[in-house]
Parts: sequence; C-alpha cells; structure tokens
Amino acid sequence: MSQQDAASAQANTRKNIRIVSLFGAASIGLVGVLAILYAWQLPPFTRHSQFTDNAYVRGMTTFISPQVNGYITEVKVKDFAQVKKGDLLMQIDDRIYQQKVHQAQAQLEMKHAALDNNLQQQKSAQAVIARNEAALQSAKAQDVKSQTNLKRVRSLATSGYSSAQDRDTALALAAQTSADIDQAQATLEVSRQDLQSTQVNRGSLEADVASADAALELAQIDLQNTRIIAPRDGQLGQISVRQGAYVTAGTHLTSLVPPEHWVIANLKETQLAEVHTGQSVTFRVDALNDRQFTGRVESISPATGVEFSAISPDNATGNFVKIAQRIPVRIAVDADQTDSNRLRPGMSVQVTIDTREASQK
Repeated sequence: MSQQDAASAQANTRKNIRIVSLFGAASIGLVGVLAILYAWQLPPFTRHSQFTDNAYVRGMTTFISPQVNGYITEVKVKDFAQVKKGDLLMQIDDRIYQQKVHQAQAQLEMKHAALDNNLQQQKSAQAVIARNEAALQSAKAQDVKSQTNLKRVRSLATSGYSSAQDRDTALALAAQTSADIDQAQATLEVSRQDLQSTQVNRGSLEADVASADAALELAQIDLQNTRIIAPRDGQLGQISVRQGAYVTAGTHLTSLVPPEHWVIANLKETQLAEVHTGQSVTFRVDALNDRQFTGRVESISPATGVEFSAISPDNATGNFVKIAQRIPVRIAVDADQTDSNRLRPGMSVQVTIDTREASQK
C-alpha cells in the first residue's frame, strides 16, 4: 500500500470515529432527556393513573371507657367478640349508685313536700287577710257609730240634757274606735306582706325542686353508666380488664371496630394535579396476598399532613431543602366485594387512582 493510500485510510478512520462519537453523544443526550421526561411524567410518558404504597385501611375505632368509678363485677364478652348495639359488655358494682338514687329520690320528695307546704301557707295567709279585712270593716263601722254618738252627746250637752261625764265617755269611745281602725289597717298590711313573702319563697322552693330533680336524674345516669354497653355494632379488640378490677372514669377497657372501612392514601403533592373526587380506584392489600379491591375517591384533605402536626417545621431559618409534601386522600371502598369483611384498620395497601375520569361536580 502506498503512503497516500495509508493516509486516506487513516482519515476515513478518524471520520468514522467522529461520527460514532457524535451518535453516541446524541444517544446519551436523548436517553437523558427521555429519562427526565419519564421521571416528571411529561409527554409522551404521561400516566393516566397515580400510584402510591403510602396507604392504609382506616376505620372508626372507638375506645370503650367507663364514666364512673367502681369494681368490675362481671365481664360478659371475650377478646375479638362480635357485638350488637346495646349489648352488655361489662358491669360495674352498682350498689353505691343505687343508694345515691334512693337518696336523691328522698331529697326530691322532701322538696315537693316543702313546696306543697308553701301552697298551704299561701292559702292560710289569704284567709288571714280576709279575716283582717273583715276586722277593718268592723272597726270602721264601730267608728261611725261612736262618731254619731259623739255628735248626739255634744248636741245634748249644749241643750243641758247631757252631763260632762257622758260627753267625755263619748269622746274616749270615738278616739278608741279611730285607733281600732289604724290597728286593723296595720294588721291587714302585715298579713298582706306575709302573703307576699310566702309567694316569693315559692320561687326558691320551686328552684329547690328543680335542683333535686336534676340531682336525681344525674344519680340515675350514673347508675345506668355502671352498665358498659356497646355503642354500635362491631368487633371488639382485646379486653384489658378482668372481674374484680377497680376502674376509674376514662380507664381503657377495650376497643370497638365497626364494619365500615375506608382507605387513606398519602399522595405526593406532584401527583394531585389530575386527581378528583369520584375517580375509580383499585388497591391491593398486602395482608391478603395482594387481593385487589375497588373504590372511589371520596374526598381530598384541605391541607398537607405537616399542617396538622403538633409541631410545624420552620422553613424560614437555616438552609432549605425542598421536600415534596404529601396530602391524604380518602377512598371509599365499594360495597359487596368478596373478602371485604377481612379488611382491618391499619392494613397496608397499594393504591392506584385512574385519573382519566373527570371530576364529579
């Protein structure tokens, strides 16, 4: 091979290497762009669903606690028992509370008796008023008679037909009857004030009756609260007390889990753009060998989870690292699904939301 041919071959080789390098760089760049588009779910990799495994089954778990203190005399249920609303779960010793009811009933009867006595006092006061009114009328009649007699005696004394003694007696009698009128009026006013006092006191006695009636109702409520009953249908958790244990108000006795369940899916804020209420959902339950169930988006939290935390982070100080927040989404579980009765609050699930469906108005 001539020197010219060798140089030409080397030039072609370098050209081919440059072409391969350009194609390689272009391929790497294209792969990088595609990777970014895929990571951000931009066209042509836009998904029509959103997935998260940060999701759990939830339920209305209720803690059963007493409202009164006492010894447990009877435990009627066992761990994990199915119960109906109103079923007796446990019984607290009610002897003291029964006596409190009897005591409150006696107090109420005593207050009613005092109220009835007040009514009798009012009737008696009204009778006294009537008697004093009659006495006043009698005093006035006697005064009229004495005044008339005094005029006649004075007329006779002027004519010389009556003595000074008769005149003095008539004057004294007239003064006495006038004083009797004043005394009768005062006595009548006293009796009227007595009636007023009795009427005013009736309001206090009625308030005493109402207070005693409320005390009786509270005692009856406490007596009823010695019976720990199921507030609704559901399944019990573990029973944490036994017969003979002393419990106080607020002691955790057991828990009740109703059959209603839902799912809370904690989606990243970047996943919520196309998520709306009413969209269909599928979710798989880890504890049931990835058994699949269906549901619907019921509601979306009004704020991110961090907004409901007891201590909110302060991003106004120090270095800042942006972290995608999560927003809880409540998912209603469709009814009448096979094995849906096996769902338990707290189970981990994997949720997929179909975002192709439009929002329900």
